[in-house]
Amino acid sequence: MFTTYDEALEWIHSRLRLGMKPGLQRMEWMMDRLGHPERRIKSVHIGGTNGKGSTVTFLRSILQEAGYSVGTFTSPYFEQFNERISLNGVPIKDEDIVRLANDIYPLAAELENTELGGPTEFEIITAMAFQYFGHVHPPDIVLFEVGLGGRYDSTNIIYPILSIITSIGLDHTAILGDTYEKIAFEKAGIIKPGVSVITGVKQEEALTVIKDQAFEKKAPVYQLGNEFSIGGHQSLARGEFFNLNTVFEEYSGLETGMSGKHQTENASLAVMAAELLLNFYSFLIGDEHIRAGLKKAYWPGRFEILSEDPFVIIDGAHNEEGITALTAELANRFQDKRKKLVFAALSDKKLDKMIGSLDFTADQIAFTEFNFPRASRAEELYAISTNRHKHYQKDWKLLLENELKETDKDSILVVTGSLYFLSEIKPYLIELINDKN
Repeated sequence: MFTTYDEALEWIHSRLRLGMKPGLQRMEWMMDRLGHPERRIKSVHIGGTNGKGSTVTFLRSILQEAGYSVGTFTSPYFEQFNERISLNGVPIKDEDIVRLANDIYPLAAELENTELGGPTEFEIITAMAFQYFGHVHPPDIVLFEVGLGGRYDSTNIIYPILSIITSIGLDHTAILGDTYEKIAFEKAGIIKPGVSVITGVKQEEALTVIKDQAFEKKAPVYQLGNEFSIGGHQSLARGEFFNLNTVFEEYSGLETGMSGKHQTENASLAVMAAELLLNFYSFLIGDEHIRAGLKKAYWPGRFEILSEDPFVIIDGAHNEEGITALTAELANRFQDKRKKLVFAALSDKKLDKMIGSLDFTADQIAFTEFNFPRASRAEELYAISTNRHKHYQKDWKLLLENELKETDKDSILVVTGSLYFLSEIKPYLIELINDKN
């Protein structure tokens, strides 16, 4: 058993060696042994390719403004492992991690000796979240973010009161399938009988799959563009301005604290969820809670402006759709600035298309690498690029130092790619910015 936080964390991370193992049997086995904490939790389940974390954040912020205690389960973490299990936006304490790891450890050891095999890292963390929110510190509601896919994701043993599918993109195609229909089928696996599903999915072929699954399960569908729609969008210096019409209300002049046109879509999913919680589940959520919640919501690494002098942005654009949103935002907001980009990514992404989009946007692009099992090498990224002003540097610290020195009032520095990369470099980059100022 574990006596320190570091011991617990080392054991949890050691389970990475098992990789990903599809199926829910190990989770169901552990929940049975724990007395089914997941059945004690009132929850919302959020899946999709992009926008899950932002949608969770908007909805959490709205619910907190309305006075509710809100648990969240998200991945990956950005600055601290404990973020993955948070209460009202505050990561749980180190001693909670130790306690939860000790609760799960004997079950993991016992599972090792069964035909099911030992649980993966993600299964252990998910079990810890269920145990915490079900037995240790039950909140009013918990927002569970899907880890990968949906149908066989470890979180999919819950029976939520609402489901949200944010978007569909061609990501993790080796696991989820290589078409929008196949990926939509996996994502739609979180739809439960009779439970309303809210979606921002746009591709008709993906929507058809989701609606078919919802129809089979008699689950009402609330679709962006039909049951709720956005209008009057304008970008603000920090954030977005938009109007929103739903089947219940009309909202004019909503503002988000997070930047990017796509954030208006994530925010609208959260507002639609808040309205369903109000109208069907007696959550007392008012107009003022929605407005304040959207404006105060903050999620690190999503078009996050670290400094305006020099102008530095970090953005976790880790797939094609994320890159498309980023490049559109840069073109919209910074037409008069030279765009200097730094990029690092995982090797299992569609790097050619991602780098092609960045090449088109960047006046100058630099590639680097970081210490992570699936990280691409800097020279491999460099070789894909066709930008005339490209270079690479394996040492990301040295690269950021040099790039920051050369960022003047006529240019912006944008560091993008894997969220794992951004979480590693952000503290150092802030330190560099403070030193420069």
